[in-house]
Amino acid sequence: VQLQASGGGSVQAGGSLTLSCAASGRTLSNYGLGWFRQAPGKERESVAIHSRSNTVYYNDDVKGRFTIFRDIVKKTVSLQMNSLKPEDTAVYYCAADPLLISRARSSDPLREIAYWGQGTQVTVSS
Repeated sequence: VQLQASGGGSVQAGGSLTLSCAASGRTLSNYGLGWFRQAPGKERESVAIHSRSNTVYYNDDVKGRFTIFRDIVKKTVSLQMNSLKPEDTAVYYCAADPLLISRARSSDPLREIAYWGQGTQVTVSS
């Protein structure tokens, strides 16, 4: 599976951004797709995941502000981010794994999750 992320940028607090990740390769319906982020000096954390069984997970910090959308036909997963806060500043990564939600909760998701895209920087200024 190849993942290509796009859409990062700089925005003021309260603003919005949309990230998009184009996926290609294996039968994507067998994979969960999602977004993670890593701020400087912090561990990578899950943000939003759309599982292969259509279960959607959100990090508590983004609930009500972020929305993940998976387009089966276009083979993309997008993250609409509204009401952005400075603490949302991070490099955002898309990821794919057949068991993405459970892998995200493992002790070492970086190693456990099968595929990662390149990161895209999101900077929110106050």
